Amino acid sequence: MKRCVITGIGAVTPLGNDIESYWNGLKNGVCGIDYIKKFDTENYKVKVAAEIKDFDAEKYVPKKELKRNDMFSIYGIAAAMQAFEMSGLKEGDIDPDRFGVIVGSGIGGLFTMEEQILKMGEKGPSKVSPLFIPMTIGNMASGNIALKFGAKGICSSVVTACATGTNCIGEAYRNIKHGYLDLCFAGGTEASISGIAIAGFTNLTALSTEPDPKKASRPFDKNRSGFVMGDGAGVLMLEELEHALKRGAKIYGEIVGYGATCDAYHVTAPCPDGEGAAKAMEMAMNEAGIKPEDVSYINAHGTGTHHNDIGETVAIKRALGSAAYKVPVSSTKSMTGHLLGAAGAVEAIACICALDNNFIPPTIGYETPDEECDLDYVPNTGRAAELRYALSNSLGFGGHNAVLCFKKWEG
Repeated sequence: MKRCVITGIGAVTPLGNDIESYWNGLKNGVCGIDYIKKFDTENYKVKVAAEIKDFDAEKYVPKKELKRNDMFSIYGIAAAMQAFEMSGLKEGDIDPDRFGVIVGSGIGGLFTMEEQILKMGEKGPSKVSPLFIPMTIGNMASGNIALKFGAKGICSSVVTACATGTNCIGEAYRNIKHGYLDLCFAGGTEASISGIAIAGFTNLTALSTEPDPKKASRPFDKNRSGFVMGDGAGVLMLEELEHALKRGAKIYGEIVGYGATCDAYHVTAPCPDGEGAAKAMEMAMNEAGIKPEDVSYINAHGTGTHHNDIGETVAIKRALGSAAYKVPVSSTKSMTGHLLGAAGAVEAIACICALDNNFIPPTIGYETPDEECDLDYVPNTGRAAELRYALSNSLGFGGHNAVLCFKKWEG
């Protein structure tokens, strides 16, 4: 079997539009949540979200192409370009047939969907954009990235709601591990903060209605009241180890395990006994060849909904046993909000940066302990620690569970 390493990472997030600003925001416990500016929220119960700020799309996409792509594709392209630049890859290093793209979106071009459906209602079907379909379908982030970089290997888009980014990275890891690819862009992208999405999630009672942006996303806190929507993208450049070493690439970490299961329990609620999520964690650890006590850090799914945080806590204790109480667990969604299909990707990047820098990002907004959530959630302030292995958990609507195990690069 081949080994799969990370040689580049790119991010567009509510904390900043590159890796440096994103990681600095996480380290310093910065809240990326604010009042919604993309549309008028006067008639909405929810008025806060984690939007992208000061993003220069023309830095990544020619001006004439901007109106031909939904922002979810543009964010994905931007993150991929950052990852490629960081990797230091040159044309001579690449066999296009062994260069893949697996970048997903949980929802796709929802903002464009809303815009064009309203236009059809107001002006009739002849006024719908001829680019409506290619702008909205969820595979187009992968398609556009492959087009830009001439990647002719597998070009796929896993769609598993909030587990999308993690599943995409896991599937790319397997393609490299089993020898199908030398290189693969992997991750997730989302730009779904829109009137219809906020209304839908609000009426599902999934979103926090807390009016204070600084208190809206507080995973594992007893007074949590739901998740906060976020936009953005995270893309990793995954590379087969020997391929990376041959060209003298700088390596930022290694993927050593992946687990994916389904609760088969409920459309939106996690299984209360945590069996499915625990099994995914166990699968990732088993593939990595490690024991629970070897885990240095867990980046939790940690949405801030009542049932998720309790269910994930149960799952972590089920998978790690007594070691669960010794492992720091934090939710970076407390700072970024929930990026839906991109969440697992930006959280994978958080794990890679944590391992590389020996620093655990905090769970901010944590004030009141919950007796049903009794682990070490790294409240409010990050901490320096010697780290070797990190798990990244993603649990999506539909019962999807996906977990990645990352290892610090030790040469």
